[in-house]
Amino acid sequence: MSWGVDWRASTSLVGTVVKYLSLTMVVPLVVAIIYGEDIAVFVVSIAATAVLGLALEQLDPEPDVGPREALVLVSFAWLAAAVVGTIPYLIAGNGIPFVMAPSAPASTLANPVNALFESMSGFTTTGATVLGEISTDRHSHAVMMWRQLTQWLGGMGIIVLMIAILPELAVNGAQLMQSEAPGPELQKLTPKIVETARALWLIYFGFTVLYVAILYGLQLAGLAENMTLYNAIAHGFTTLPTGGFSPEAQSIAAFKPIVQWVVIPFMMIAGVNFALFWHVISGEARTMIEDAEFRAYAGATAVLIALLSVLLFRGGAPALGDLGGVTDGVTENALRQAAFQIGSLLNSTGYATSDFAKWETHSQIVLLFAMFIGGSAGSTGGGVKVVRWLVVFKAVYRELFTTANPNTVRPVRLAGRVIDEDAIRGIMAFTLLYLALFGVSAVFLGLDSARIGYELTILESVSASLATLGNIGPGFGSLGPFGNYLKFSDPSKLLMVFLMWVGRLEIVPVLALFVGRLDRS
Repeated sequence: MSWGVDWRASTSLVGTVVKYLSLTMVVPLVVAIIYGEDIAVFVVSIAATAVLGLALEQLDPEPDVGPREALVLVSFAWLAAAVVGTIPYLIAGNGIPFVMAPSAPASTLANPVNALFESMSGFTTTGATVLGEISTDRHSHAVMMWRQLTQWLGGMGIIVLMIAILPELAVNGAQLMQSEAPGPELQKLTPKIVETARALWLIYFGFTVLYVAILYGLQLAGLAENMTLYNAIAHGFTTLPTGGFSPEAQSIAAFKPIVQWVVIPFMMIAGVNFALFWHVISGEARTMIEDAEFRAYAGATAVLIALLSVLLFRGGAPALGDLGGVTDGVTENALRQAAFQIGSLLNSTGYATSDFAKWETHSQIVLLFAMFIGGSAGSTGGGVKVVRWLVVFKAVYRELFTTANPNTVRPVRLAGRVIDEDAIRGIMAFTLLYLALFGVSAVFLGLDSARIGYELTILESVSASLATLGNIGPGFGSLGPFGNYLKFSDPSKLLMVFLMWVGRLEIVPVLALFVGRLDRS
């Protein structure tokens, strides 16, 4: 069987991505130098990653990327990023035989499967973790910063970043970005795709810098004593990409309410199509206001916050003082907790200010519903995406209408624009694949957990599947915002690694590699 793909060209470009990833490790290396921790870990990691990238590049010094090579490049570049992302974890946990001793007592990341899970969770901005103990006392500041940085790199997209800095990828840049970008449609902002990639990354970078400045400003003003510069940067790396990793074991619950109020709008900004911010900057703010998906996203967010606020205010959680407690009849507290959890889970951020695993059933159902919605297309949020649900609902209504009125031709419209039938079929196919993969995986996780004696409820197995496929992070029960995925077996963890991978690339680009023949006929 001929796949019709130039694997040497694709692999060579994957090597280029890996080579440039080695440069990003300079950030945790600087942190290691400042704190005097794990300097050797990142020196070796940078060298090993650079050598691997350069070696892969030599397979084809002048690669020619066609549509099929682009598909392979996008899929395997993300897998390669997750694999090389494990190097600092493994070196810190295991050392190098005869060369370097482990830098810390044995941790869960010393296990290669756990390290891969954590790395994939980072790059795909999932936020699920297998760390048994989240603390800079247990893991060095540098290793924890690398964990944070992987989410920032994955948020706007590794390939989008490569297109922005590598002109040779611009020839098929639109194809590459379409395969990587979250959502069914890529919006070209400028005549050149390279300029579009740079614009998106500049907006992303700008929001990150603003957010970090505000957080650290709170500490300088004496309003948030524990929001150090390290914490401000660490959370800046994981809020805008809707990642959810935190160096604090209690996530954002470790900070005062004023910090939580600052985090909420930035989580919601991250769930908006970043192309709309480009229009706002260009003086076309009306484009955002008139955007059907943005209005639906804002409306869904407001309705869910209002509903959850009422449930919490009326006693939808344990008493205040417990990590699961949120209200105690305090209006501000109920509104803040509702806005934070909806903003976090609807956008797949995964932060938490309360252990919603302890909330009553009605409140958890609202959160589960939010997890299914997802952010906007073109945002850093995960999930199915708002625009897909809009098209699905309109297509279903069209089907019901034409069944009752068989002689009527009724196109599907969104904001007055007719949606192409091929696009509708693609969205329906994605949604079906998403739900099918979610359901099958939930069953497997439940059965495999029973096999090893790990008691997992139906809600926990369902939330584990949804949280990893939707790149959301926390689930319910023992997988809640202050829990972890450590007790799953290695096969289950590898399945969830796969779910995070295909979920970030929205299933089709990866599964297309395993289905049919990619020939040139």
